[in-house]
Amino acid sequence: MFEQNKLRVAIVGSTGYGGVELIRLLQNHPRVEITSVISSSASGVPISDGFPHLTNIVERNLDGVEPSEIAERADLVFTATPSGVSSKLVPQLLDAGLKVIDLSGDFRLKDGSEYEKWYKHDAPEADVLAKAVYGLCEVYGEEVKGIDFVSNPGCYPTATLLGLIPAISAGWIDPESLIIDAKSGVSGAGRGTSLTVHYAEINENLKAYKVNKHQHIPEIEQVLGEVAGQKVTVTFTTHLVPMTRGIMSTMYATLLGAYTDEDFVDLYRQYYKGRRFVRVRDQGIWPATKEVSGSNYCDIGFAADSRTGRVTIISVIDNVVKGAAGQAIQNLNLMMGWEESLGLTFTPVYP
Repeated sequence: MFEQNKLRVAIVGSTGYGGVELIRLLQNHPRVEITSVISSSASGVPISDGFPHLTNIVERNLDGVEPSEIAERADLVFTATPSGVSSKLVPQLLDAGLKVIDLSGDFRLKDGSEYEKWYKHDAPEADVLAKAVYGLCEVYGEEVKGIDFVSNPGCYPTATLLGLIPAISAGWIDPESLIIDAKSGVSGAGRGTSLTVHYAEINENLKAYKVNKHQHIPEIEQVLGEVAGQKVTVTFTTHLVPMTRGIMSTMYATLLGAYTDEDFVDLYRQYYKGRRFVRVRDQGIWPATKEVSGSNYCDIGFAADSRTGRVTIISVIDNVVKGAAGQAIQNLNLMMGWEESLGLTFTPVYP
């Protein structure tokens, strides 16, 4: 039996890391009940068959993807699907009267031609794309409130944008000078198997990938361009590191004034005042991925260099939580008018 007065939610893509992380986090959300876990590839199979850690926690078979049936069981759907799937499924879910939070990249880019260039899929219909609100909570949270369709940001863009937006908004750094060095744990590549994430290939190794070609580049440039009020291009290099969770985005920019570490700390604490999931480090203290693991926090530190006239900004998140499922739940809370941190107030896992 479903509990009355709780929002009924379904998760499409429940057999991926993002989907199963949504299950973990939503189990403890006081105003939500998971009424359907959905997979096109494993319909009818108990979810604990693929994820034994859910034994005696989620005892239900995976449902198939049928929008009208989903609408009978749920009020809101999280779509944690591969790119190219959500663009076709989400319009059907919206037409069925469901609220949707999409964790794929299908609705993040407002220019359909840019999406096709970077994602190599057909762009979503323009009218549906126009409905999607970009859910970077600490920046666009007010726009998310009360709407029906949110496009959840990517993991790399979340760490990068939260690290850059306050300084660009204040006019402290040159938006034409941005170099971004980003590193991710292997869970960011998803649960599918490939040579790239084979243990013997990634263990005791550090490798760059998709250099100048990563699909998150236009997402970062789109948002920074809106903030800066001008076209922004970035040099963005991604790396895989032999750990499961975590992203560190190290950003370099030319200063447009004589600013110190303390100046940056004060600026960012003021910008993110009241936003509990962004933690700004004291001068001379820089964050590490272990310090946010398993949590919805983004930790940021700075090193301004008067000798070079540049600043280094370091931003870390858990890619599966703040970079995916946790931020999606944060968006859920904002959509529904609930306390933003509801169901997300847990301490990082350490060590």
